[in-house]
Amino acid sequence: MPLFCLHCLDRQDGGAALRAKARPAHLEWAVSLGDVVRMAGPLLADDGETMVGSIFLVQAESLAAAKALSSQDPYTLAGVFERVDIHEIRWSIGDGKPA
Repeated sequence: MPLFCLHCLDRQDGGAALRAKARPAHLEWAVSLGDVVRMAGPLLADDGETMVGSIFLVQAESLAAAKALSSQDPYTLAGVFERVDIHEIRWSIGDGKPA
């Protein structure tokens, strides 16, 4: 199954507050996806603490399916993200590479 990278950047005007409010629902949703999610986590500012976005590596049947998945994210629904880029990727090296 193809792999897709979801690179999501938070809004600079109020994104942090929206993220904090939606975080419990977002984490519950992400965990519920099970093996669909190969890797996920917050993107951090230069201070190494402040969350400024999210990244997901997910398995999906198609780009359309990856976009549909992203549209269900509670962060997306809460308006946290200013920008979401989704691209199919080919995992070439690194631990966890699919066979």
